[in-house]
Amino acid sequence: MVGGTGFVGRTLANHLDREDIEVRILTRDRERHKDNLILLPNVELVQTDVHDVEQLKKYFSGCDAVINLVGILNERGRDGSGFRHAHVELIRKIIEACQHAHIKRLLHMSALNADAQTGTSHYLKTKGEAEDLAHQAAAQGIKVTSFRPSVIFGREDSFFNRFAKLLKLTPLFFPLACARTRFAPVFVGDVAQAFVKTLKDPESYGRRYDLCGPKIYTLEQLVRYTAECTGIKRRIIPLNDILSRIQAAVFDFVPGKPFSTDNYLSARVDSVCKHNGLNDLGITPVAVEAVVPQYLTYQSQRARYNQFRSHTHRNHPV
Repeated sequence: MVGGTGFVGRTLANHLDREDIEVRILTRDRERHKDNLILLPNVELVQTDVHDVEQLKKYFSGCDAVINLVGILNERGRDGSGFRHAHVELIRKIIEACQHAHIKRLLHMSALNADAQTGTSHYLKTKGEAEDLAHQAAAQGIKVTSFRPSVIFGREDSFFNRFAKLLKLTPLFFPLACARTRFAPVFVGDVAQAFVKTLKDPESYGRRYDLCGPKIYTLEQLVRYTAECTGIKRRIIPLNDILSRIQAAVFDFVPGKPFSTDNYLSARVDSVCKHNGLNDLGITPVAVEAVVPQYLTYQSQRARYNQFRSHTHRNHPV
């Protein structure tokens, strides 16, 4: 598995481990992730450079299938080269290594709205190009299945958790770009289950599954819900398109890029499914309301507890 130490990868590794499937996860920093994964009896964590095709060939040897989960939401620069490196160049190397190791099965993580020609952002264009390259590997005898999720949520997600942090940092009111864009958030456990169900299923060969949750929300509704779950009282102010673009341009230069021009260009398009692939796979999608309050409320309570302890120690030194 490439990209297996990320948010989706850790969940998928647990699902595969429960199915008694042996998993080799390639990572550039084994020590950083060993506490999360090394205790799983069927998981082997290998430190290597996944962009070194010779290393991929070495560690793909003996495997029956490869899963590619690598993806970035932002790049250091703004010209698309970072997205191209992470998405397009890597899948080329993965396919080459699969051919060398005689691997005939590839599961590939793409994204909803990914399209090499019509994608509205570098992210969506390079994701689309990488997805097409993966499926073109069928000409070399590789059986490919790709997955195109809407925004993915779960305990360690970068969506609800990111907005919770931003809401805490913003006093009184919260200016929200692309507030009317619609999303159908999909639970990380459902995404992982889709990978597991299709891994050995010939019916999934060549398929591209759009993955969505059971409900559609505007971004404004999701941010308001985040504020509600965390108990943060902020006035949410939806920004028009011009102000959204300006906010993104400013945030391009903020460390960590909480929002970027490329994010803005991606978010101008609704992230909803015309046909939900989870239904085809017999998976009943989990709703936001069934999961998100559990981890956002817990984290909010823990933060208040830590703040209380800190205040107590300052006023009552040992």
